[in-house]
Amino acid sequence: MTREIQSARNGVGPSRRTLLVGAGGLAAAHLAGSEMGMPYIGNAAAAQPIRIGMIWAKTGPVVDQSEYLSQGCYIALEDHRNQLLGRPVEVVWLDEPNPQSAQVNAQRLVDEYKVSALIGGNLSSNALAIADVAKRSKIPYVAANGAATDLTGKACNRYTFRTQPPVDPQSRALAPHLLGYGKKWYFITSAVAFGQDIKKSFGDFLAKSGGTVVGADDVTSGTSDFSSFILKIRQAKPDVLVGGLAGADLTTFLKQWVELGMKDKIPFAEIAIGDTDIWGLGAAAATGIFTKMWYYNNPNNTEADKAFTATYTKKFSRPPADKAWMGWIGMRCLLESIEAAKSTEPAAVVAALEKWSFQDGDLSVGFRDWDHQLLRRILVVKTKSEITDKWDYFDVAASLPVSPADIGQTFGSREESACKMDGL
Repeated sequence: MTREIQSARNGVGPSRRTLLVGAGGLAAAHLAGSEMGMPYIGNAAAAQPIRIGMIWAKTGPVVDQSEYLSQGCYIALEDHRNQLLGRPVEVVWLDEPNPQSAQVNAQRLVDEYKVSALIGGNLSSNALAIADVAKRSKIPYVAANGAATDLTGKACNRYTFRTQPPVDPQSRALAPHLLGYGKKWYFITSAVAFGQDIKKSFGDFLAKSGGTVVGADDVTSGTSDFSSFILKIRQAKPDVLVGGLAGADLTTFLKQWVELGMKDKIPFAEIAIGDTDIWGLGAAAATGIFTKMWYYNNPNNTEADKAFTATYTKKFSRPPADKAWMGWIGMRCLLESIEAAKSTEPAAVVAALEKWSFQDGDLSVGFRDWDHQLLRRILVVKTKSEITDKWDYFDVAASLPVSPADIGQTFGSREESACKMDGL
């Protein structure tokens, strides 16, 4: 069992090489009080470590994202001096190669490793599987990356909290911008929950706006050749191409899109672009209009965000990707809520998470109590016309909603939601 326990020491987590080795390659590492500058704890029981279960991909197409997500998590732990309630913290990191394995590993974390909380779910389908375990086992879970509607919709539960905006709010932020290019849209989306939610949400908006879907293709994860799809899109001559691809699939598609001469011919748009996705393209192939949860070079970032950016940049000699921030904010809310609860008792931590918040300009950011969705502004970004910095690819075009009074409208009302949380 101890092979899979990763110390929180130094707040950096495993290296990329260790990440790629898999669970068996993680060495056991227990925190030593003298190393961490911890006060001596005479009561042996009080000194028992608090374990946090972390589920990010170690294999597969989104493993690059996991590197950043995990690094953000470890920086949040470092911010807490790797302690909670006067006790050391241990992180147990297991893989999520598919929803079934994600669910099995989440249950292992609860039953075998006795973790006090869970964080993870790189893909929406995996996050939904982990949420099932959280509900069944009654253990707090922060989904820091999944965007599928069901996570805070019909699959919501009292123990699951989601920091990423779901598809509908992001489509409400982006879709009005796309109407400026025209009302004939084409969809290329993955066959999993994330892609299908995008197709439905944007399709519903387009229909209400009097537009037309001129084509739609579903693709399987790991598709290596998009040329046949691109030829169909070119022949359909849409005003806008709406994507719903994740991780390496998005990178592969956009590279081939540019190679086949489509850059600047038909605008490409997608929600929830990851910095790792766009960095993997390189400046020559970068193109598109996107939503983002966070951007390191946004001049309106909070002071805490700027401090995180400085810490991360100093540690890794590069700015943090949005995935690093997602890991950081997800672990931060979890740790701060455990501290506020003064306990690892699940009900107490859940209650503290429901009250957790921070100020972002004129907006109080926190979890909505009836579906546990984090409410915060969504960025609309466009790739720069000329990219001169290998990390800075975007201009922030908008931060929506403009008024805090409209945040509920952006994220939808309780009456519109399929969430029927137990006990509410």
